Amino acid sequence: MSAYSGKDLSRRAFLAGTASVIGTPMIAQNVDGTGTVEMEQEISQIARRNISSFRSLDWQPYFSNLKNGAILVDISSRALHFWEETGQYTLYPSSVPLSEELTRRGRTKVVRKVEGPSWRPTPSMLKRNPDWPEFVGPGPDNPLGTHALYLSWTYYRIHGTHDTRKIGRRSSNGCIGLYNEHIAQLFAKTKVGTQVLLI
Repeated sequence: MSAYSGKDLSRRAFLAGTASVIGTPMIAQNVDGTGTVEMEQEISQIARRNISSFRSLDWQPYFSNLKNGAILVDISSRALHFWEETGQYTLYPSSVPLSEELTRRGRTKVVRKVEGPSWRPTPSMLKRNPDWPEFVGPGPDNPLGTHALYLSWTYYRIHGTHDTRKIGRRSSNGCIGLYNEHIAQLFAKTKVGTQVLLI
């Protein structure tokens, strides 16, 4: 399924399209990467609501230019907006942090792109969850999905997820999650240096 494109995307079109994607199975293919990232919480701890607060606004004026493209994540509506340098616009439903304490807002940029990232929990994650593994390699248990965009903020990523139930929910410890199919599309279009704004 392709992502949603066009300047005028209605709430109804977004919700209908998202509903059809939610049941689509995704397969993680992770092989390498040395960064660490906060692991998303177990699905049982996540709020049950899904994509109920979506809002479609014109966010492009938040960027003075589209050099290297631009990503804006609207935490409240759980959506990632992407503009290519040409102005082509695409919208992706996303997962967002569980709470305000885990949420970071502001401007950053993509500093590294990894296809098939590995995952290492942060020291604070291991302290809170001593039973979690110190490393997760390739496979469906890797919380980063098939691709990851590493941001200039330590431990923060935009990445895929094998657990499609998390998309559209508050379900992470800081990262922004996309369906594996969507992160693959975004990964192909972004560059190191793509500007990112979380609001």
